[in-house]
Amino acid sequence: MATPSTSTGLTTEPAKPNSRDLVSTPRPPDSAPPAPGAPGTEDPPPLRSVHTSNFSAILQELGISVMVTTYQAGKLVMLRPDGERLNTHFRCFSKPMGLAVDGDRLAMGTSMEIWEYHNAPAVARRLEPAGSHDACFLPRSSVCTGDIQIHEMAWASRERQRPGEPPDAELWFVNTRFSCLCTRSPVHSFVPRWRPPFISALAPEDRCHLNGLCLAKGRPAFVSALGTTDTPAGWRANKKSGGVLMEVATGEVISRGLSMPHSPRWYDGRLWVLESGSGGFGCIDPATGKYEALTTLPGFTRGLDFCGPLAFIGLSQVRESAVFSGIAIAERPLAERCCGVWVVNIHTGQTIAHVKFEDAVQEIFAVQALPGVQFPDLINDQPRLIADSFVLPDEAMDLVPGPLCHPARVTQEPGLPTETR
Repeated sequence: MATPSTSTGLTTEPAKPNSRDLVSTPRPPDSAPPAPGAPGTEDPPPLRSVHTSNFSAILQELGISVMVTTYQAGKLVMLRPDGERLNTHFRCFSKPMGLAVDGDRLAMGTSMEIWEYHNAPAVARRLEPAGSHDACFLPRSSVCTGDIQIHEMAWASRERQRPGEPPDAELWFVNTRFSCLCTRSPVHSFVPRWRPPFISALAPEDRCHLNGLCLAKGRPAFVSALGTTDTPAGWRANKKSGGVLMEVATGEVISRGLSMPHSPRWYDGRLWVLESGSGGFGCIDPATGKYEALTTLPGFTRGLDFCGPLAFIGLSQVRESAVFSGIAIAERPLAERCCGVWVVNIHTGQTIAHVKFEDAVQEIFAVQALPGVQFPDLINDQPRLIADSFVLPDEAMDLVPGPLCHPARVTQEPGLPTETR
């Protein structure tokens, strides 16, 4: 294996892909029953990757790690800097799709549930190898939604905050099967909050393939869809150029003629979007609706996050199927289509790094940066660890014997819970 570069510049020329098979295989599950979120006990197919030698250095300079979901392979993948190498660590889930991070909590949509995980720093400090992890996400709750074909998710500020009430965020998600935006409920499968004006009924028919959700000023602002049709799977007839971007507040279509758009984002004063069908990444002018491509990448672009001047973009290889037939990216030779995460400078459009997945992973959905966290883990296959880790409010800790108490952080901040294990 060649020695990776140690260069940390964010606008350097792309490095050569000379690091391979840097995979951290999950520890074998305990003999106890499967833990929350684990899809089963069968051996997963191999996950292999090759990356440019500067990928780890970029994550270290930004002080982040990156999480990626692949519903096709049934995995949550964590991209973590490990010295000069990139550590690719995964956990198995049933069709993981949307990801949303809000401080120490992480939500993920799967085939029939929304899982919420919380960071337990005291547990992170006890993971092996000792001292290597700076975050450990443990399951805190789940909601069964049924098969709603959940897509993107985001933590949005509440529309009405009571005086004196601490700020809080609620989880919004795209319910693709019912063509609407929703929030969670402890009683119902979901709570519809918004739907496109052209959708006449709340029916499980994927009428327009609503898929992307963009926040602006903390509130749902824009959505992407593959059509403006109001019939079951009606969007498929014109998927090549029928895609739209809509404004949530008005319900108006602000941009038309897009090729399978995904992942709208408001960042750095601009409205970004992935024109997935062409492998495109660019901006839309909300006033005119004009799409201007910044770059074209070698895959079906889907999943987008930003950090500093860089965009982290998911690419899917996409094989010929009824869903992807007829679009520009699917007409390229298979060998020219990639699956992975590409890092693009948003000022120049230059690709400065990438990690490419091989074999098991062919399609990606969500890409999420974790600011301030470089070596996280998420535990869903170690029942004993989950069973013996507890998070209690401060007022309860006086009754817990001292040796069992571990501060949530090394420097305890007022009001933060204390963990016991």
